[in-house]
Amino acid sequence: YGKNTIKFLRLHREGKKHFVKEVEVCAHLRLTSPQEYLEGNNSLVIPTDTIKNIVLVLAKKNGIPSLEQFAIDICNHFMTTFCQVAYVKTYVQEVPWQRLHEDGVPHIHSFICVPDGIRFCEAEQCRNGPLVVFAGIKDLKLMKTTQSGFEGFYKNEHTTLPERHDRILCGELFCKWSYGECKDFDFDCIWKKIRECILEAFAGPPDCGEYSPSYQKTVNCIQMHVLSRVSQVQVIEVALNNTFYNVVDMKNLGLTNDKEVFVPVEAPYGSCACTLGRKKFFEA
Repeated sequence: YGKNTIKFLRLHREGKKHFVKEVEVCAHLRLTSPQEYLEGNNSLVIPTDTIKNIVLVLAKKNGIPSLEQFAIDICNHFMTTFCQVAYVKTYVQEVPWQRLHEDGVPHIHSFICVPDGIRFCEAEQCRNGPLVVFAGIKDLKLMKTTQSGFEGFYKNEHTTLPERHDRILCGELFCKWSYGECKDFDFDCIWKKIRECILEAFAGPPDCGEYSPSYQKTVNCIQMHVLSRVSQVQVIEVALNNTFYNVVDMKNLGLTNDKEVFVPVEAPYGSCACTLGRKKFFEA
């Protein structure tokens, strides 16, 4: 799990001359225990908000002498500071700013949301080997407005995220699964059934829902539900890119906002991912 799309500009001054580095950072960790996925125990989880703050603090203290060195600094910090971190991976991407000699052209991004998700599949085959088929769904944006929280996580001097027992859970889901060796399956039927399983596990029963103690636990619930209901699936990968919503403070407007008006946090956003499979498949 970790934090994606941490964007910031680092300004360095040498007299009247300024130098800038604008970067986008993705920092992912693997912990020594998967208890936050399997048990919903967040005691070892370093919040993705804390990960973001550490990246910004390192940029302030160390600067960015080079992209490579900055990535090394991030990895060294997590490895030397947190005993529960077993693995860290850092991606750093630079925005290509150049000194202005003529009028510049602004860079533009555009996004599209496909509410129903996009179906996809992959097929692999080696000569003299079996045909292997993968299928999946991506760009599936899901939300539930309650029955979600995040409490009991690891805290230190870099932690600013408050504990919450009732929050909006929203994310864009990517799911990919393997059937193993290809057989005479009804792929249309299986894909629809898996999509139903994803929605059921995310939302819970329609009359009451089901509490999610973390995005990680929700990811695991989706995987377990699919594996328990669809015998043809051997391995399933689920990634959930989180969209956070903050309650708007309306005190200065003379109003009390009882969790009725929210604003989305566009970036940075958290990301949780896990791959789960049947024991027999990995033994094979």
